[in-house]
Amino acid sequence: MNTQPSFVCGVGGKPLLYQTIGNALTDAARRFPQREALVVCQQGIRWNYAELLHRVDELAAGLVALGFEPGDRVGIWAPNCAEWTLTQFATARAGLILVNINPAYRTHELEYALNKVGCKGLVTATAFKSSDYLAMLAQLAPELNSAEPGRLAAQRLPALRSVISLDDEATPGCYNFAAVAAGGGTAERKRLDELCAQLQPDDPINIQFTSGTTGSPKGATLTHFNILNNGYFTGQAMRFTERDRLCIPVPFYHCFGMVMGNLNCIVHGATMVVPSAGFDPALTLAAVSAERCTALYGVPTMFIAELELPDFRAYNLSSLRTGIMAGSSCPIEVMKRVVAEMHMSEVTIAYGMTETSPVSFQSSTDDPLQRRVSTVGRIHPHVQVKIIDAEGRTVPRGEKGELCTRGYNVMPGYWDDPERTREAIDAAGWMHTGDLATIDADGYCNIVGRVKDMVIRGGENIYPREVEEFLYGQEPVQDVAVFGVPDDKYGEQLCAWIKLKPGQKADAEEIRALCKDNLAHYKAPYYIRFVDDFPMTVTGKLQKFIMRARMIEELGLTQQETA
Repeated sequence: MNTQPSFVCGVGGKPLLYQTIGNALTDAARRFPQREALVVCQQGIRWNYAELLHRVDELAAGLVALGFEPGDRVGIWAPNCAEWTLTQFATARAGLILVNINPAYRTHELEYALNKVGCKGLVTATAFKSSDYLAMLAQLAPELNSAEPGRLAAQRLPALRSVISLDDEATPGCYNFAAVAAGGGTAERKRLDELCAQLQPDDPINIQFTSGTTGSPKGATLTHFNILNNGYFTGQAMRFTERDRLCIPVPFYHCFGMVMGNLNCIVHGATMVVPSAGFDPALTLAAVSAERCTALYGVPTMFIAELELPDFRAYNLSSLRTGIMAGSSCPIEVMKRVVAEMHMSEVTIAYGMTETSPVSFQSSTDDPLQRRVSTVGRIHPHVQVKIIDAEGRTVPRGEKGELCTRGYNVMPGYWDDPERTREAIDAAGWMHTGDLATIDADGYCNIVGRVKDMVIRGGENIYPREVEEFLYGQEPVQDVAVFGVPDDKYGEQLCAWIKLKPGQKADAEEIRALCKDNLAHYKAPYYIRFVDDFPMTVTGKLQKFIMRARMIEELGLTQQETA
């Protein structure tokens, strides 16, 4: 019997960085002034580190000139672009707290986010895809059309004073981004130097809203120390150096883009390559090919879309070495194809959550392939994790339980929400993730599902991830989501939504028979639906609660009450 507890503590050869994000950028510009820092393909931008720092400080001084003070919250509502990166580093240089706003947010969500954290400023695109940002903003703040820039007084957005538009054209009530960047003078530059000397690594610098499935989003508050270190150690796991060029098709508004992407690059002197404003598989591979990227990020659905491009073989991906697949369950078969067909022999899997800055587990480049395709790797340096049962006791190695994280990467809390902070972080400093996991004898972690995702059918516990992994390995299946729906007899029945590969055919009975031949009978999905797409977040996380609600409505089922 294994009595070793499911507790791991990351021991690394490198100490934690104790500096601000602004000073880290200054260091990068000093060490690698002529090395390319930022390439934004859709904007034709190519800046080295000296140029990036110069432009960041111009914008930071401009924000100081507008009257922003350390601790003020400034939202950014835009897709991936050069201005996003400039705003990220300029706010950090000036001690302002950057509030990441999902580009997919509509008016209700925008209003909630801006008011929840009291944004004094908002940097906004004019439009993206089906979202007309300025129209939505005008709906919330009609006062903007007649306001003097910087003096907005909107009834529904009482804290908001300054709106900065990314548009080149003049916009009523708004500052122009370029004009703000040109607006700082000698006094503001001097003030900026003073601020950079005063700011502390433990100061809050970023608020990210978690996409909860129930209730209002929570504003996870993160410090320089939280996210700069996490970016650093994420890159260390991939053996990043200044010679690496990282293709970042994941959104900046999420930790995957701004921490694992941008912050990782600046602390290593690597190059940030932005292939497009929003994810496009063809533009992503084109950027990798043209820019000779050595690393590529994505959630599984992104890698699937790239691999399934009709002209996939036409892209030269030979420069690729490493990268990260994360954000949701990483199908084993997809991982194998990424290694074999995309030249990413050193690709890693990462696991974490916004509240933990985000990464806590990551595979290493020299882990055996079987470990990299079947686990999320081992604990990050300077991070602790334990697996607990329903009573809060640490379980033995190999047993399932809830994963809890403690260390430098755990957020101070949710902004202005002490009650929900206490629910998430216990008195001993453990962040309760809500994820079900196991840790084996060698310290490798496997995520087996969400505490709330586990399906109990007639007394049998079913972990949807196990069924999904099996179905991913079947020839006709491109993507799959498995979840539970209410059932009068068994309590719950298993349901699978399946997206088939182009040109492939299958019916429900075939899929069900495959499952029954290879899995315990009760793990075979009772309901099977073939779909073209899945409801998901911008970061590629499948929204199973939406799928479940649709099936309940379609089948006329009675929603079960759960604790």
